[in-house]
Amino acid sequence: MTQWLHDKRLLLGVCGGIAAYKSVEVLRLLVKGGAHVRVIMTENARWFVGPGTFQALSGVPVCTSVFNADDAAIRHIDWAREADLAVVAPATANCLGKLAGGIADDALSTFMLAVTAPVLLCPSMNTHMYQHPAVQSNLARLRGFGHTILEPDAGQLACGTLGPGRLPAPEVILEAVLGLLAPQDLAGRRLLVTAGPTREPIDPVRFISNPSSGKMGFAIARAARHRGAAVTLVSGPVDLPDPPGITVRRVTTAAEMTDAVLSAFADADIVVKTAAVSDYRPRERAPHKIKKTSDTLGLTLEKTTDILKTLGERKRGQILVGFAAETQELAAHAAAKLEAKNLDMIVGNLVGSGDAGFGCDTNRVTLFLRDGSHEALPLMDKYDLAHAILDRLGRLAEQT
Repeated sequence: MTQWLHDKRLLLGVCGGIAAYKSVEVLRLLVKGGAHVRVIMTENARWFVGPGTFQALSGVPVCTSVFNADDAAIRHIDWAREADLAVVAPATANCLGKLAGGIADDALSTFMLAVTAPVLLCPSMNTHMYQHPAVQSNLARLRGFGHTILEPDAGQLACGTLGPGRLPAPEVILEAVLGLLAPQDLAGRRLLVTAGPTREPIDPVRFISNPSSGKMGFAIARAARHRGAAVTLVSGPVDLPDPPGITVRRVTTAAEMTDAVLSAFADADIVVKTAAVSDYRPRERAPHKIKKTSDTLGLTLEKTTDILKTLGERKRGQILVGFAAETQELAAHAAAKLEAKNLDMIVGNLVGSGDAGFGCDTNRVTLFLRDGSHEALPLMDKYDLAHAILDRLGRLAEQT
């Protein structure tokens, strides 16, 4: 389950477009996150995906007409009153025109006029339809109503045209949903987050690194963006896509991460440094692949820049958070690091268990603060943990 989705009542509207197949995956992601989702389909949407598919995933009847003698048709106005959020994906030109003009001639448009919860509209149509002045005027009017419009992707469309009009990926729609449900307590704040490992080359084909996956840092960046912050994410080499709405800078070595972080530091209000930066690098990099010519091989290593300590020396009112992955004596090592690097908080965890730490989707940490207090958090999903950390950072920000 996902925080801010758990137990929320959502309405998913599905219009008649080829992109309706993506709505099935949107529904699956919302249900997986713990939301209670009801689906209203237009008659034309049934040409692309059958209501039985949505009913199987949501576990509740699908409303397709206000004239059906079933619970879904009878209660669809009740759904409008109960909904925490309404999402229409895909939203066709016809649907957008009805919503902009106040027309209610089917189940979905009737519901949308009655809903008082936030609304997310995800346009999807032919490029020339999308760019038509009437459609753009309708979108502007809907924004004026307070609705959120998720801009379509550009590319090759099913109709053969090339340009904007393609429904974004379900994961992108999910990000927009989370941003509308999460509290906007970080609006106006600027966060700098680091994530992942660094790689220090030995020769052109070998390097020193660590098993950091970047998942914790990416989770914090996403959660902060959902809560309204402007986020810059500096990431080492990881197999994770760039989160939507976030400025991402990809680096490889500790030196590159140092340059990227220091250049962005002055503009940040809060810095959360989850990256597992290599403490040492080879003093010399071999220009060619080192051949296996002897039984032993010696490497001379030199220290890399301690980015966190440098930030602690330079901070001027920013909140600075570090991470400490330890194998023993967590409290002692975390307290020493907190003091030596002038941090406001350090997030510590013991690595080695199968359900927490490097590469896992979950983590178990203890938060250590400058005032000597600490708080042990239970095992939780890294996205939910990111919000727990941001909750504490919000309280620190209020004190500064």
